[in-house]
Amino acid sequence: MYKTESITEYHKLAGLPKPEHPLVSLVDYSQVNYPKDQDEITVINSHYSIALKKGLAGKVRYGQQQYDFDEGLMSFVAPGQVIKVKVHKAPAPHPTGWLLLVHPDFLWGSHLAKMNKQYEFFGYDINEALFLSDKEEQSMIGIMKNIQQEYHANIDAFSQKIILSQIEVLLNYAERYYQRQFITRKISNHAILNSLESWLTDYFDKEDLASAGLPSVQQIADELNVSPNYLSNLLKVLTGQNTQQHIHDKLIEKAKEKLSTTQLSVSEIAYGLGFEHAQSFSRLFKSKTQQSPLEFRAGFN
Repeated sequence: MYKTESITEYHKLAGLPKPEHPLVSLVDYSQVNYPKDQDEITVINSHYSIALKKGLAGKVRYGQQQYDFDEGLMSFVAPGQVIKVKVHKAPAPHPTGWLLLVHPDFLWGSHLAKMNKQYEFFGYDINEALFLSDKEEQSMIGIMKNIQQEYHANIDAFSQKIILSQIEVLLNYAERYYQRQFITRKISNHAILNSLESWLTDYFDKEDLASAGLPSVQQIADELNVSPNYLSNLLKVLTGQNTQQHIHDKLIEKAKEKLSTTQLSVSEIAYGLGFEHAQSFSRLFKSKTQQSPLEFRAGFN
């Protein structure tokens, strides 16, 4: 495992010349040459990495379906995330593309200081990368080169603001293109939604739900083989609700069934659904239905 503490250290690991700017660097990916004594290396960087790569070996798949776009694949990695990189070895064609590196110190004091929180795709897995049409790809490359042109020029009082504004434009376009990807990948995305509904139904039908507790977003994402951020953002586009809201909807559906078909007390139902405290269950039920559990039950008597 390699851990880089600066962009300069990353350049050295990747076999590149020293960066022209210590906190921002645009790398031509065809020039990257990792140590060749391994087929794959694991890297933890201290900087943000925004990569647009082409010519990766093998077909990229999502679930059981190949992506429609073959032109550009874009990924977003925040500082401290573990990434695995395949080491290029001749005679295979070298992947091409661009790699924008931004150290958190460059963002300090700006509204992008916590951009990994503002833009949730920094929490996506690599198999949830952004696929770009040729037109989208050229747009993103153009913005990256604008950043490079700015730090190539003489640094002045406006340089950082201009680079920050270009980074923000890049991320906003990425957000737009992810929304498009959620919409166009209907087969894969609806398969995830169907799997979510089936998993939640099975989970809330368990006899040992009291001991299992309420499911977490992380637990569900793991079961569906997606990252929590990707799952919630996908669901928002498809249904208008995030993963936690889907959990609550299924829980309320089960609670209504028990309130209307059994004589169990509200406390017994709450405990049986994985709540430690009946008050928490009652508050959630009322927020979702505008009725208390007892008011809902009274409507069936």
